[in-house]
Amino acid sequence: MKSSQQIVISASRRTDIPAFYMSWFMQQIQKGSFEVINPYNRKVAVVPAIPDRVHTIVFWSKNFGPFIEGAHGQALAAMGYNLFFNFTINSDDTLLEPRVPPLKERLRQLDILCQMFDAGSVTWRFDPICFYKTEQKDMRDNLSDFSLIAARAADCGIGRCITSFMDHYPKINKRTASIPGFTFVDPPLATKQNILLNINQTLTAYNIDLYTCCEKEILEALPAYAGVKQSSCIPNRLLVELYGGNLSFKKDAGQRIQDGCGCMVSKDIGSYQQQPCYHNCLFCYANPSSGK
Repeated sequence: MKSSQQIVISASRRTDIPAFYMSWFMQQIQKGSFEVINPYNRKVAVVPAIPDRVHTIVFWSKNFGPFIEGAHGQALAAMGYNLFFNFTINSDDTLLEPRVPPLKERLRQLDILCQMFDAGSVTWRFDPICFYKTEQKDMRDNLSDFSLIAARAADCGIGRCITSFMDHYPKINKRTASIPGFTFVDPPLATKQNILLNINQTLTAYNIDLYTCCEKEILEALPAYAGVKQSSCIPNRLLVELYGGNLSFKKDAGQRIQDGCGCMVSKDIGSYQQQPCYHNCLFCYANPSSGK
């Protein structure tokens, strides 16, 4: 019988563990705990990782290939862990996301995840929506494959799509300064509203609900009939619906609640510094590695 003091492990907002660090992750699972360094105060916390203490492991990734090929999901399920997946699948754009697999491969991975696990345990994230100008001065966005991805997600049984618009952090400007003529553009609120209404219309035809991540201002400006909802990328209520058990439904105070983050409490076990992400996405708020 599982303890009433169960936790959710988030793996991870800070890096792509399924793509790059599953060997390390499985070693810590065998050890029974994770040591996590707080990125702000550098204090070390020990997160328990035994099935009796862990309700669900939430994996975040842009590339579940290594996770699937290593049969890690089956191994974790056999140990007694519940699993949930936040799979970010954006349009093919090698300028914005130079090291993610081609879209065809990512969609294949989505098929496999939904076949191996219940599609209700998989959320499709199209994140973030980006606008940018190139040396040719033309305005571009990364929405070109949205309808195609939506159709495939619907075929897999996916019922949730989470999206947000790119946040323009100063470190991103530094990262893109070396690209001739390139600049990210932050469109006006009205443009963002129209985009959400348009993609929601596409998703409604596929019976997929649209949620926004940390977009309180836009969400409040949308008409009531739109039906777009606030997301909880760590959705403890849904996890209890899926798997039973007992979880806290408190919001995670360490996240951007004031901006509309609906995530509930969890323990994130990733590290920006010790486990750099090698996807090297131009819009990343972390510090992508230049290697690998």
